[in-house]
Amino acid sequence: MTNGKFYNPDIETMGRSDLDALIDERIRYTVNYAAENSLFYRKWFRENSVNPSDIRTHEDLLELPIISGKTIRENQPPVKEDFGFKTVEWKDVFTVHETSGTSGTPKSFFLTWDDWERYAEKYARSFLSQGFGPDDRVIVCASYGMNVGANTMTLAARNIGMTMIPEGKCTFPVRIMEAYKPTSIVGSIFKLIHLAKRMKEQGMDPAKSSIEHLVIGGESFAEESRNYVSEIWDCEVYNTYGSTEGTMCGECTDISGLHVPEDLVHLDVYDPHMDKFVKDGECGRLVLTTLLPVGAKGGNVLLNYDTEDTTVVLSRDKCSCGRTHMKIMNPEREAETFWVSGTPFNRVEVEKGVFQRENMEYLTGEYEAFLYGGEDEGETTLRVSMECNDLHKCDEELIKENFLRSFFAYKQNLENSYIDGSLNILFNYTKPGELEFYRVKGRPKRIVDRR
Repeated sequence: MTNGKFYNPDIETMGRSDLDALIDERIRYTVNYAAENSLFYRKWFRENSVNPSDIRTHEDLLELPIISGKTIRENQPPVKEDFGFKTVEWKDVFTVHETSGTSGTPKSFFLTWDDWERYAEKYARSFLSQGFGPDDRVIVCASYGMNVGANTMTLAARNIGMTMIPEGKCTFPVRIMEAYKPTSIVGSIFKLIHLAKRMKEQGMDPAKSSIEHLVIGGESFAEESRNYVSEIWDCEVYNTYGSTEGTMCGECTDISGLHVPEDLVHLDVYDPHMDKFVKDGECGRLVLTTLLPVGAKGGNVLLNYDTEDTTVVLSRDKCSCGRTHMKIMNPEREAETFWVSGTPFNRVEVEKGVFQRENMEYLTGEYEAFLYGGEDEGETTLRVSMECNDLHKCDEELIKENFLRSFFAYKQNLENSYIDGSLNILFNYTKPGELEFYRVKGRPKRIVDRR
């Protein structure tokens, strides 16, 4: 099925009217499939006197309820005896997966082999759109196991003919870079920065290595941090966004948004505060709907699932890469958005302030922030701690000025609060290894709200 820079050219370059017709056909099939095979949806349609056959187009989806991770957890053990969102018999389930469970009982997901094939196609499309091909050797710095990302990328590589080096973590010996001459690495911003540092310590220049392109996955990030990684590795850095629920969107070489595989997953943007879906160009919560090809089976079907990530639909026009599928802004986690003085800010905006280019002459990029106080106490304090390469040579005043200029660029209300004293921003500079998160197991939590 692979054809040059496209994996499935007929679908990826399909005209908008034909693509919308295909989406509507799959929505009709998927909604009826869910009503027939999901305990949750069968009950919901019956109790709400809704005929699944009345859902004919993607606009009709907007009349159905928004479900969340909480909905899934409330319809599986130990709350219920069975899994309300499982839509195949056990004999058809190929693998079982759970989310991390950081917000309670892990959500359960069931994948058939056909689900894996569709997941793999989504990643294969992204890889090819980023210029990957059979000559690539890719190190995967993502965990293999209950998380589907690493396995899905590995299946996608099989379909393209790429060679995968399944390290799982980015702490592998630097000799791997010399021995196998990888052309790419999939990992997070900080994993790629740490690896570059280890290489330099052992006399290897990342910019002169065999790496031709990098892929960031698993987290939102500031463009400034991406640009810094691109600089130290001297190559393009692409973004992917995926989930166990099946999103799998990716940037192409145009780097102007992430393409959504619209024939396999439908995406809407919802404003929970206004209780409505928003127009293209407006920010809201990313809501996805599984799309099954007519006649296919799926282990889980989700209709209007709130990912709790925020995004913006950037374009539905044909991209310069030739793809016609919509593009969205890099999603940000709602859980990483904080409110001060009636104004929201996201972790990514703090990261943007840290990674101002001048700052990186002094900083390693590692940071953490803490919020103290609260509205009822009259003031809020944001303490930002940043790790310095050499604490004695760190230009603290320069870093502070660059951070504040960046942080307040589009946050006039926060700047006003800073000026009138209701928002304090304190800066703390540390030696390598002295940030608090180093003493905590697991993925670092970059912002902690202690109000």
